[in-house]
Amino acid sequence: MITIEKQLAIFMENRPGALARTCQALSAQRINILAMSILDTVDHAVVRLVVDKPNEAQEVLARLHAMVQTRDVIMMDVSNELGAVARIAERLAEAGINIEYAYCTGSPSHSAGALVLRTNDLEATINALS
Repeated sequence: MITIEKQLAIFMENRPGALARTCQALSAQRINILAMSILDTVDHAVVRLVVDKPNEAQEVLARLHAMVQTRDVIMMDVSNELGAVARIAERLAEAGINIEYAYCTGSPSHSAGALVLRTNDLEATINALS
């Protein structure tokens, strides 16, 4: 399955407890985190989240005075097998689509994982991968 989802990029202090407070606030409002990536810098972190209720999550984050940027991303199931991501990247390259960033997960005990992609053309990405 391939869908376009809202991703929240949260800019927060790179300090112990900052992520815990944010995740606890989302959990308290019954917002489930489906995907997460963290990029750290010297003084702050950028936490990218795909959640099941992005509008409600934005409200929670606003109450925390968090700086949040919203972007559309592709979220897709991906086989948990050798070469799966390579095949996806190859198909996108053949279509002339640039991958701006991606993050994914897979577990040795599961046959599929999830991949989040931000590309220069989301609709073309869906077409190339469908």
